[in-house]
Amino acid sequence: MVAFTALNMAREQAVCVRPDDQQWQTAPQAPVRRWPLEREAPESGQVTSLVEYLPGARFPAHLHPKGEEILVLSGVFSDDSGDYPVGSYLRSPAGSRHAPYSAAGCLLFVKLNQFAATDLQTLRLLPEQLCWQATSPVQRQSLLHAHAQEQTPLLECDSGVRLGVPSQASGELLVLHGSLSEQDGSGAAQPLVQYSWLRDRALGQRIFCASEPSLVLLKLGALRF
Repeated sequence: MVAFTALNMAREQAVCVRPDDQQWQTAPQAPVRRWPLEREAPESGQVTSLVEYLPGARFPAHLHPKGEEILVLSGVFSDDSGDYPVGSYLRSPAGSRHAPYSAAGCLLFVKLNQFAATDLQTLRLLPEQLCWQATSPVQRQSLLHAHAQEQTPLLECDSGVRLGVPSQASGELLVLHGSLSEQDGSGAAQPLVQYSWLRDRALGQRIFCASEPSLVLLKLGALRF
């Protein structure tokens, strides 16, 4: 048996995962594929991953001891509380239980066991319930969730626009649509294409620009060490 090694759990270190960097892994419980971005333990602990439910995939009812956060990237995700199409955002706090499934299949961004102990809010946001606000003529934002210093916004921006990340922010980003370029010290553009994920304690000190019209998920002030 191959010994398990924690994946990208040294959160004081910056890490970037692009779509070609890893292979999908089959989950043991259901017809589901997972693409881990960070993982503390084999089937427990803190986890951030992309999860693909194949058509008809179904999990038995189970408990989330420290919460689950989901953004639906494609298809329709379902559980006991309803059906959630692409663009839906769900938060299930510590101690919540559900039996998730997908009739047609779906792709999810999932974070497990990373809720603040005082964050007990349950959220079920459909795409039409998101509130968008213009932060400039070429960028708009929808704040999905906020608790204490933690914020989870969606940013939508035009081509050529610098991503509006607060300079003091730590956290992570996931490119949902489009692509970003970053200016490093040498001036070379480092592309972040769709489903690229980046985590950095100094995220706000990096400069990202949209190479095309883009949609980005940000998790700010939420790194769990």
